[in-house]
Amino acid sequence: MPDRRRIVGGMLVLTIGGGLLFFPPLVLLFNHELTVFGVPQIVVYLFAIWVLLIIGTALLTRRLPRDATQDGTEGDG
Repeated sequence: MPDRRRIVGGMLVLTIGGGLLFFPPLVLLFNHELTVFGVPQIVVYLFAIWVLLIIGTALLTRRLPRDATQDGTEGDG
């Protein structure tokens, strides 16, 4: 079973890295007249990063082990 701290660290890296990928100076590198199937390059870049962040988050959360309090083994009464 994967270590919970490593997965949470991966989530932190994914969050910070994703935030940096949306940082305006980096986004403006893709602001050209070039189009991909008629869609401007900047839109393709933003959509691709957005989709990759969703996929990365889904993969990391699937590997995250459940808490003991979430599966009903521990309770208050």
